[in-house]
Amino acid sequence: MSERWARALLSSYRLAGGAVYPLIGTYVAWRASKGKEDRTRRRERYGLAGRERPSGPVIWVHAASVGETIAVVPLVQHIVGYGVNVVLTTGTVTSAHVAEERLGKGVIHQYVPLDLKPAVSRFLDHWQPDLAIIAESEIWPMTILELGSRRVPQVLVNGRLSDRSFKSWKKRAYLAEALFENLAHVVAQSEADGERFQALGARPVTVSGNLKVDTVPPPAEEKALASLQRQIGRRPTWAAVSTHDGEEAVAAEVHAMLRGRHRGLITIIVPRHPERTDAIAAQFTARGLNVARRSAGAKVTADTDILLGDTIGEMGLYLRLTEIAFVGRSLTSEGGQNPLEPAMLDTAVLAGRNVQNFREAYQRLIDSGGAKLVRDRDMLAGAVNFLLVNEVARHEMMAAGAATVDQMRGALAITLRALEPFIQPLVVKARLEGSR
Repeated sequence: MSERWARALLSSYRLAGGAVYPLIGTYVAWRASKGKEDRTRRRERYGLAGRERPSGPVIWVHAASVGETIAVVPLVQHIVGYGVNVVLTTGTVTSAHVAEERLGKGVIHQYVPLDLKPAVSRFLDHWQPDLAIIAESEIWPMTILELGSRRVPQVLVNGRLSDRSFKSWKKRAYLAEALFENLAHVVAQSEADGERFQALGARPVTVSGNLKVDTVPPPAEEKALASLQRQIGRRPTWAAVSTHDGEEAVAAEVHAMLRGRHRGLITIIVPRHPERTDAIAAQFTARGLNVARRSAGAKVTADTDILLGDTIGEMGLYLRLTEIAFVGRSLTSEGGQNPLEPAMLDTAVLAGRNVQNFREAYQRLIDSGGAKLVRDRDMLAGAVNFLLVNEVARHEMMAAGAATVDQMRGALAITLRALEPFIQPLVVKARLEGSR
């Protein structure tokens, strides 16, 4: 299919992660992001740059949200180490915070432009990237076509296609081919993902494993960690992290079911979206639960039931306070969240059954004994109770998870090899311009 026809077909559609929506979907996505972006930098969403372009080659790296940003941090660090400029785009305030925390001034951060031709064109006119690296499943048609028309190589790294996305793309195979033929290389997370990309017309495809495995564990501020550990003392704890709507209520119910058996039980609840925590805290209080909100600096006291982790960038802190973690978006929502960070931090991992987006990671952890899937609230309560009671079984599960993560490492090295033909000419160019 010619680019002209592809543009005509896509002029009234937006395909993101394999789902197809009318153009109004772009506006809806923008509206949905309100509250998750920096209002002072909203112009960047329209392609209006907030910084000057540096001299020399520029690589544009895009990572939509927190998980993708964390995954590409080691990759970006390697590129910066080669002496090549990086413009990193993300879509939320939280991911921008993670980029600043982990990469500092080593990269230029911008919010990603909306997938509309004027915004994308302004962005590309200003930054003039020599290479575009896209993380995971961010398939934005106008951006891909604009990069293609400018002959900018595009590489998808840590690529994945969910069951739902793949089915949606297959129904529109002609559109998929028109877009994926613009990708110079796809580096997929798993063999299944690689086969799916190939079936949709992507060439060439390399399977790397998951870049999230090659990241360092999320950090924790030492003084804050020591303070909370003193406040909790020897009280039993468990955590429900990256929770979505409905899962906080389930965690509260599990707490109520177990606190009679485990005196002084502390349940740590970390919602995926902190902006929801006012309503969540109100729900807990209405249930008669005593809540300590981290954002308010509240201390864990003798009568605290719930430590509500409503801060940004402190997942490493919360996970270090417990040895048992339920990972959300898996009971009341679908897709799952990343189980690798809890496993890295020697935590026994529990989750619901809806973990399609992290199928391979969960399968490896389950096979090794590092994770267990639960069907519902009662099964979750039973699993948490068992692990609290059985120290040996809990520690075996923790050790199995950590060992599994170690065995899964290696994706970064494979990804760097796949990127070498695209990056090395830019490294040479940067050195030549720097020597003038």
